[in-house]
Amino acid sequence: MIEKMSESAGNVVGYRVVGKVTKEDYTETLFPEVGALVAQEGSIGLLLQLDELTGEEAKAWGTDIKFGKEYHKKIERLAVVGNGRLEKIIASLADPFYAQDAKYFHTDDIDTAWEWVAGN
Repeated sequence: MIEKMSESAGNVVGYRVVGKVTKEDYTETLFPEVGALVAQEGSIGLLLQLDELTGEEAKAWGTDIKFGKEYHKKIERLAVVGNGRLEKIIASLADPFYAQDAKYFHTDDIDTAWEWVAGN
């Protein structure tokens, strides 16, 4: 499940990811919402809170790659928030494929992540 975070404002949007990511999470949430924000703002900052992520369904992989191809040049900063090795790996893979710049932040530093993704 992917849910938009209340701290989202302007050209900065955050999502909390819980459990397994599905293809529908991309097609029903991320693609339409990020697409609308990019259309409105031109480029965005994206925060993904992944400390409750348990995986991604195999049928979502293609849509995940498509998301990266579609928005790589439009996501200026991607903050990956979590509390472990998996989130660090995701941030390092995201940098060349999903955003112009991606960085890992520990869950305890989520306020710093919001500031960074907003360019402050």
